[in-house]
Amino acid sequence: MHRGGGRHKARAYAGMKPKKGTIKRLLKYVGEYKFRLILVLICILVSAAASVASSLFIQTLIDDYVLPLLIEANPNFGGLASALCGMAVIFATGILATFFCNFTMAIVAQSTLKDIRDEMFEKMQNFPIKYFDTRTHGDVMSHYTNDADTLRQMISQSLPNLVSSVISMVAVLCSMLYLSIPLTAIVILFTVFILLSIKFVAGMSSKYFMEQQKAIGDANGFIEEMINGMKVVKVFCYEKKNIELFNKKNEHLFEASNIANTLAIITMPIVGNLGYAMYVVIAVIGGAMALHGVFNPAIGGSSVLTLGTIASFLTLSRNFTNPIGQISQQLNSVIMAMAGASRIFDLLDEKPEEDHGSVTLVNVKEDAEGNITECTEKTGHWAWKDGDNLIPLRGKINLNEVDFGYDEDKLVLHDITIYAEPGQKVALVGATGAGKTTITNLINRFYDIDDGKISYDGININKIKKQDLRRSLGVVLQDVNLFTGTVMENIRYGRLDATDEECIEAAKLANADGFIRMLPDGYDTILEGDGSGLSQGQRQLISIARAAVADPPVMILDEATSSIDTRTESIVQRGMDNLMKGRTVFVIAHRLSTIQNSDVIMVMENGRIIERGDHNRLMEEKGKYYQLYTGAFELE
Repeated sequence: MHRGGGRHKARAYAGMKPKKGTIKRLLKYVGEYKFRLILVLICILVSAAASVASSLFIQTLIDDYVLPLLIEANPNFGGLASALCGMAVIFATGILATFFCNFTMAIVAQSTLKDIRDEMFEKMQNFPIKYFDTRTHGDVMSHYTNDADTLRQMISQSLPNLVSSVISMVAVLCSMLYLSIPLTAIVILFTVFILLSIKFVAGMSSKYFMEQQKAIGDANGFIEEMINGMKVVKVFCYEKKNIELFNKKNEHLFEASNIANTLAIITMPIVGNLGYAMYVVIAVIGGAMALHGVFNPAIGGSSVLTLGTIASFLTLSRNFTNPIGQISQQLNSVIMAMAGASRIFDLLDEKPEEDHGSVTLVNVKEDAEGNITECTEKTGHWAWKDGDNLIPLRGKINLNEVDFGYDEDKLVLHDITIYAEPGQKVALVGATGAGKTTITNLINRFYDIDDGKISYDGININKIKKQDLRRSLGVVLQDVNLFTGTVMENIRYGRLDATDEECIEAAKLANADGFIRMLPDGYDTILEGDGSGLSQGQRQLISIARAAVADPPVMILDEATSSIDTRTESIVQRGMDNLMKGRTVFVIAHRLSTIQNSDVIMVMENGRIIERGDHNRLMEEKGKYYQLYTGAFELE
């Protein structure tokens, strides 16, 4: 496959950078575990001290033990053995400190991620429907998987390694100054070149790591959509086109990842080669100073360089450049984590669904004189509570000259006026895209209208708390969503405090009881994969039972029986009629035979109501409804 165009991609990604303040916000989450972090810091200090002590011991080992023992006729190794045992203890302490540091940081990382995931999920529950309508599910899921995993790696590995490397460099620098100031100056000079190289490379790679995270989310979203729609892909032989589309997204991901990781990989060779060059220069200059007896100023005392001092300094110089290499390597993980964190914080910064309503829904009881009072127990009677006023919930919904558009510059509903009296059945018919479902979305306040007014029992729905508004509405959608759990739990989703008996009664009302009892475990049968083991009609019947158990005063049926065969539909329709008695009902249907008994039928076209009336009146007018009913014109 052609891999050209890297330079073009580089220019395209040039503006991709993590948001400012990302590190500060992330540290707030990690800072919640400050006591564990203090223990980690202590362990890092102990580990760094053990590392420096081992390097300095080389000087003592060579100058005080090895060289003197070489010139003795009968060498005594007791002192050497004692020194080695002491160093063994120091090494063991350093190893234990490192182990405890890594163990504790793993706990901190997982705890921090748990807090972030909890906050993300809690925030997401309050997002408006528009957020999910404008994003792929795979991209949203990527925040919980790829983006969170980059944070885990940074917190558990990169962050402690960075702190450990910095502390080690400071300790090693002090040790080198203790041995030789001139040789330390050479190390610092080389370090400046190394840091400048790392800064240049890291500055370029951060842009591409940010784009890489976005590309992963995009690819995940595409894959998730294709998995959900695999039957459609197979039916329409869309496999080749799918491969072509995925290759484009995968190519995008490849380009971003390729540039980012290429830049990340070359930092280690740069650091390593400059470190080797420094090692050679120090060895040559140090050896020359020792051979010629050059004066060696040092914090530990000025004297001529010894063989032990040179050997110890060379070890320290490697211990000084190694952390720099580790820092450069960990910076790549940090950059990826910052890109992931930036996406996570973008999600957390999304505006929640606004709700300025103050009117609530409360249980009420009615005395013999017809007066209602608020109560805590469930009575089957509801009222709107507006301050100290109680307004009986009747189910009267009015739309008055409503205009609405999903985009500000494009209206999809024009001057919609509907008066639904308590107990009335209002049917909406029209071609796909006429605006029928949009009306039900507005009644639920999934979206807010651009102009006009929607009232519920005389109250502007903007004044009603959204949760209370939606609690009074029962919705059966054309697209059924079942959740992993038992059949009973899925029905009880309509009302969490419903008893088993109430759920079974609702299933009988929806004509679902018969097939449910034939399942392997009846109502205790576990449904997985959105109820994939059930037929489309069976899944729809469960969703109808779920709405029935909620027992709302207003029902919205959006093609509720579209997936049920004609024979079953006639049976379910009788149950639905029982369910709809005494309730205000909005029905969206393509099968006109199911809405003949509606009190009012609205015919919609291009976001406008073009006809209204009952079945007999509309048939007499011989307009669009007549054409639809007689087959002269078909719904598309």
